[in-house]
Amino acid sequence: MRKHCALKHGILKEFLAEFLGTFILVLFGCGSVAQTVLSRNTLGEALTVHIGFSVGLTMAVYVAGGVSGGHVNPAVSLAMVILGKLKIWKFPFYIIAQFLGAFSGAAAVFGLYYDAFMDFTSGILSVTGINATGHIFASYPARHLSVLGGFIDQVVGTGMLVLCILAIIDGGNIGAPKGVEPLAIGLIIMAIGVSMGLNCGYPLNPARDLGPRLFTAVAGWGMEVFSTGDYWWWIPVAGPMVGGVLAAVIYYLLIELHHPRDDRERPHGEEVEEELEDEDEEEDEDMSLKDKYEMITMS
Repeated sequence: MRKHCALKHGILKEFLAEFLGTFILVLFGCGSVAQTVLSRNTLGEALTVHIGFSVGLTMAVYVAGGVSGGHVNPAVSLAMVILGKLKIWKFPFYIIAQFLGAFSGAAAVFGLYYDAFMDFTSGILSVTGINATGHIFASYPARHLSVLGGFIDQVVGTGMLVLCILAIIDGGNIGAPKGVEPLAIGLIIMAIGVSMGLNCGYPLNPARDLGPRLFTAVAGWGMEVFSTGDYWWWIPVAGPMVGGVLAAVIYYLLIELHHPRDDRERPHGEEVEEELEDEDEEEDEDMSLKDKYEMITMS
């Protein structure tokens, strides 16, 4: 079966890994929000939501990390492209997989809690009001938050996420022990959740926010999911992408650029030149020894 069913193209393996990883992230993350909201806070609170997203991201990276790197976030993938850690032609495949995984994860949460949704809302799915449930799947701004404030919130939050991820996987830095990287990345989400969640709930991930939002649009919540909050929907999509790029540039300029280089990191051209120089030096030494030998024999 393995011989006939195993995929041979690397990009297909990476596509499936990103799809499944993002699915897991949304299932655990949005599932923790659903349990909290639908139980009217009797089986959950803000802390359990933070734990749900943190553990969800940790498990997602464990599942997908060995195959695709476990980005599960378009902002992370874009940062890797900027730093040359991901080939640009792979970027669209990663993005599509992440959005499909997030959409499917939201569908799984809705299916899992369908009866609870119907009981909680009496069959009326809405984004606003006392029985609102749209925020289970996607982010919406707090009343005090302006458009500019929301955009800055997403740039800063995602920037910190990407910056810390780059530090964790940087072989030239302290990094994290092999196999512990996903756990460390999950702790970043915990830190952001308890420090930057007031404004809009730290989406930080265009796929995690827009994928489930698209699901709610077709599953009964309607186009209100896009118009609410002065058409808020584009901010958790654009803001994280900007934040990811800025974080990649900042980390490279301030940290990675200044790592000492060893022989393993030297460009291939430099290695060839050094080998040629060593060979020339050895030839010169051989010639000098030969000349000395001839002079001795002649004398």
